[in-house]
Amino acid sequence: MARIAAHITYLAVLVWLSVLVLGADISSVSKGLVVVGLIGIWRYSWAAVNFTRAAIYLNYVFPRLRARAEKAYGALPAPAHAYFLVTSFKIEPDVTTRVYRSIFRAAAASRGGATIVVSVVDLADETLIRKIWDLMPRDVDLSRVQLHLDRIPGTGKRDALARSYRLISRMSPTRHDVVVVADGDTCVPVDIVETSAPFFTDPRVGALTTDEIAETPEPGLFRDWYNLRFSQRQMMMSSQGLSGRVLTLTGRMSVFRADLLTDPGFIAQVESDSIEHWRLGTVKFLTGDDKSTWFWLLSNGYLMRYLPDVASVSMESQPKPGFMDSAITLMVRWFGNMLRTNGRALALSTSTIGYYTKWALLDQRLGIWTTIAGPLSVIWGTLFIDVMVLPAYVAWVLFTRYVFCWILSLVREPGFPITYPFLLWFSQIFGATVKSYILFRLDRQRWTRQPGGSAGKAARPPLGQRVRAYSSTYVHSLALGWLALATLFLSGVLR
Repeated sequence: MARIAAHITYLAVLVWLSVLVLGADISSVSKGLVVVGLIGIWRYSWAAVNFTRAAIYLNYVFPRLRARAEKAYGALPAPAHAYFLVTSFKIEPDVTTRVYRSIFRAAAASRGGATIVVSVVDLADETLIRKIWDLMPRDVDLSRVQLHLDRIPGTGKRDALARSYRLISRMSPTRHDVVVVADGDTCVPVDIVETSAPFFTDPRVGALTTDEIAETPEPGLFRDWYNLRFSQRQMMMSSQGLSGRVLTLTGRMSVFRADLLTDPGFIAQVESDSIEHWRLGTVKFLTGDDKSTWFWLLSNGYLMRYLPDVASVSMESQPKPGFMDSAITLMVRWFGNMLRTNGRALALSTSTIGYYTKWALLDQRLGIWTTIAGPLSVIWGTLFIDVMVLPAYVAWVLFTRYVFCWILSLVREPGFPITYPFLLWFSQIFGATVKSYILFRLDRQRWTRQPGGSAGKAARPPLGQRVRAYSSTYVHSLALGWLALATLFLSGVLR
């Protein structure tokens, strides 16, 4: 009942703003919103394309893909052997318990047997995981499952993954085996092997990723924000799935063809990945191992499927006390990983990655500036053309985001809380702002769980690092200045 009342109030405010704007001088208001209108046509036509593609994939293409894959899998002489690779680092014991119970159940359900490789740093984690294994219920048959616990130095996730990949390669996996790579805070579906292995009967498929459900401990903005993001993810991944190449192999849980994951080139890409930047020099990747695996498969011409009917469950918690700080912290990591790989992926030929993927990668960059340009033009219109431009823009935002949220609800779950339209606008505007910041600072990267640094006054950075920081600020400011100037001209403020 409270949700219905919130929607009624929202719509009442929208109607009131619309009436207020219609009573003003429409010609001056429309002049102030010309940039918003042009960007709206651009952005929402692209959204319509992706929603249409997602609907086609979900309702027509994917069911046929699954039926064909399962038929081919049923014709194989033996089912796939599954390798589960899990990395755990300082995760709460109750989360670890739930996660590893799901992994042990999934491994036991693999008809071709399973091998679990766990990479841990702390002895406490190793002890707890062994205890969970020993205390699994008797109805979970682990007789065909092998558990390998590998305690390693805490030198980073990339080193841990590379070491685990080499360990699996020494087990001589075959072309038809699969590797489920999961984080230590993600529950895997019990039928993950049976639902994913059939797709690897197509030799063009190198990996796949699945739907994802987020669990947060407390209700509120953070939970709503995550649920909204995963609704958007379902639509975009399904759209990308139509072309057979998703734009990310989610680090939470993805499945790989075993003989590709153990390829020396694949392992080297994960262990030590970097890009050469004209201003920043060599940028070595710390985070974003999932982007490294994705790029290796993309550049080698493999397909990467999306399974919308399979879902992992990730345990999410706020990295900072407040919602805003938490959201920005996460966006800095996510978007940094995306942008560090975007440039080299764009450089790949269309014949290798396809026209849609090429355009989607380009849109990741264009979307930064088109999103920021809208609010900028509203500021100019309000200050220099007509103060009614601001309520007109607010009405536009309320209407378009509300409609978009209803469209999103069609691809995941019906209905949505009234926080969604506001969170959608926040994600778009603040997300674009964070992307613009990171675009000129690709060398800035950090794990979400990294400690905040040593106590006391931080050491003064070296001269070269300070010069790069100053140059990043200069180039970023220059880009924003040109964008502001362009919106001034397009809004008619400057002639």
